[in-house]
This record gives sequence, C-alpha cells and structure tokens, in this order.
Amino acid sequence: MRTQVAIIGAGPAGLLLSQILHLRGIASIVLEARSREAVQATIRAGVLEQGTVDLLNELGVGARMRREGFVHEGTILRFDGRDRRIDFRELTGGKTVMLYAQHEVITDLVAARLAAGGDIRFEVKDVSVHQIDTSSPSVHFLDHTGVPVQIDADFVVGCDGTHSVCRPCIPQSVRRAYERVYPFGWLGILCKAPRSSDELIYALHERGFSLVSSRTPEIQRLYLQCDPNDKIENWPDERIWAELRARLATRDGWLPKEGEIFNKVIVGMRSFVTEPMQHGRLFLAGDSAHVVPPTGAKGLNLAAADVRVLGRALTEFYRNRRTDLLERYTATALRRVWKAQRFSWWMTSMLHRFPGEDAFQHQIQIAELDYVTSSRAGATTLAENYVGLPFDAP
Repeated sequence: MRTQVAIIGAGPAGLLLSQILHLRGIASIVLEARSREAVQATIRAGVLEQGTVDLLNELGVGARMRREGFVHEGTILRFDGRDRRIDFRELTGGKTVMLYAQHEVITDLVAARLAAGGDIRFEVKDVSVHQIDTSSPSVHFLDHTGVPVQIDADFVVGCDGTHSVCRPCIPQSVRRAYERVYPFGWLGILCKAPRSSDELIYALHERGFSLVSSRTPEIQRLYLQCDPNDKIENWPDERIWAELRARLATRDGWLPKEGEIFNKVIVGMRSFVTEPMQHGRLFLAGDSAHVVPPTGAKGLNLAAADVRVLGRALTEFYRNRRTDLLERYTATALRRVWKAQRFSWWMTSMLHRFPGEDAFQHQIQIAELDYVTSSRAGATTLAENYVGLPFDAP
C-alpha cells in the first residue's frame, strides 16, 4: 500500500494536516490506535486562538464552531477579592478567542475527512516506523482485525501525542528534550449549571488557583489547583463546591452557579519540548513534539500552528519540488513553540501557589497581577499572547 504522507495519530494535529493536504491535492492515510468513538469522546477544553479559528474556517470545518462556539472578547483575572478585565479586542486590534471544546473540533474534522473519502484507520496496533533516512519511509502496523499492513510513503508525520512511537525514531544522538514538571495539577469538573460568567475567570487565592469556564449554556467547566497525585475519591462534591466558593470569593459576595457534577478528572502539569522536530523524512507535530501546561490555553493551538507550517512546506515540495521549507520546519515551528512555552510558564507561575511558598511570594504574585491589569503595556502583553502571536514565515 502506498500514499504520499502517512500520518500517525488522529488528534487535532493529524486530522488538521490531513485536511490541509486533501484540499491541496496531496494524499494521506491517518492511523489511530483508539476507536472513532473513543477519539471523539476525549474531553478536553478548547480555547481557540484567532489564527486557529481562521484556519478551521479556511479548511471548511468551521460551520458548527461558528454556530455553537462562544466568542470571548476578553478574560477576567481575579485576585485579592477583586476582578480586573483584559479586553482582547481593544488591546489587539479586534482579535478574540473562541471557546469550542477539542473533542468537538475532532468530531468535525473526522466527519469532514470521511465525507471526502479520507482514509482514517482506527484501532490499529503495534505501529512502527522504518527507513526514515531514505526517500521511501514505511509504516508497519496491525489493522483492527489483526492483519499486518505496510504503508510506503514519501513522508511520515508523527502526531501521536505524548507517548509517541515516532519521537524515539529520531536518533538519540541528535535528539534533545527540555522538561519542567510542576508540583501541582488541576482537578477539573463538568457540572450541569448555568454559566457563572460570560468570560473565563482566572483566580489566584491563598488556597490555590481556580478557573471558571463554560462548555455550553447549561454546562460549566471548572478547575481547582490540587496535588497531582491526589485521588478523585478524596474530592466529594461538597468539598469541591466549598473549595470553589472559597477560592473564587470576591469582596462583593460573588458565588459560582452550582449544579450536578457529572465528570471529575485530575491532570498533572508539565512543560516539554523535543528538538529537532524532524529527521530525514519523519516530522513531528503537536503533543508528540511539545506539551504546555493548560494555563495558557496553547496545546491545540500549537498543534494547529505546526501543521499550518508543515502543510505549506509539503505543498511546496509537491508543487514546486522545493525542499527549503521542509528543511526549515523545526526552526520555524520552534520559534512559536518556545514563545508559547514562555507564556504558559508565566501564566502558571503568576496564578498558582507553589509548595513552600511564603507570604512574601504571594504578595509578589498579587503585585504582578495588579501591574498586568493596570498597565496598558502589561495588559497588551497578556492579550497578544492569549489571542495568538502572528505566524512566522517559513
């Protein structure tokens, strides 16, 4: 079996790249270890940068997002019992963000690819990549029935997440990893309740960070900073709501809207970058190459930025036999990756309580938030990064 581009992973990066290539007349096959149902049921938040929204619209998969997503023109930083709003539209020349969950983006992309006759192979096993140093790499796997299959391709793209089978294919002698593991995680809940706020609330409190967002007009998504090794059973509903009320308290008595909690999860937080993001005919995109803490809302957006760059480079290769854009892929992608890492680290450090942190450090955080929200320069820095920095030319 042969294709032009073999894509491993049917997450946002892999599906977006397949759609980009399809619209430019380039064939691809997407391989995914999970079932279609499992892929589309993976619940993750989705704050989409302006550039990601524009890309989805350009690819013809933005109709449902435009109908059901929430445009946010700003966000609220809450500290010392008071709210300060960052106005994205006013500070960035009209840019906004869209709240539209990641699994909804994936659902739309899967539907679009299958409707166009795209080849997505779910429930594959034992995927391995071979001959990436040649002009004809291959991918071997077992299909959903257990039959061995080999795909020969011009290029292989690893979009297979943090436990990537593609990343280790880059020789250890040239591969370098950068990582920071944070000493806290997030307890996330979904609850049946009206929106507590029209915009996201990022809150710093002596007891730790919390975040208020919405999934739909009837479903809220809320988060609490917690021990990453804690257990869900240690967080009964009553404790969660008591903690949210305490951490989100304001001087005017604001309270979150409460309702039935139907989903709870604890996730760890880390920053990770591997470089280079390519070797021979193998390229990495999305979480297989980098991970960011969720505070900056950059994960899905970085995946979109990666495949935007890679999609253009592959298009130029097939149309004009240019190789220079492919050769510069790592350098181009990493400029944006490291800026997103810096922003995500900054937001995380500014809004979370670190173990052993004393009253002095907490007051420094409050002072920084006060500066960011009272200085136009400070507010603009946050707004520009949040809505998405301009794309670098490949």
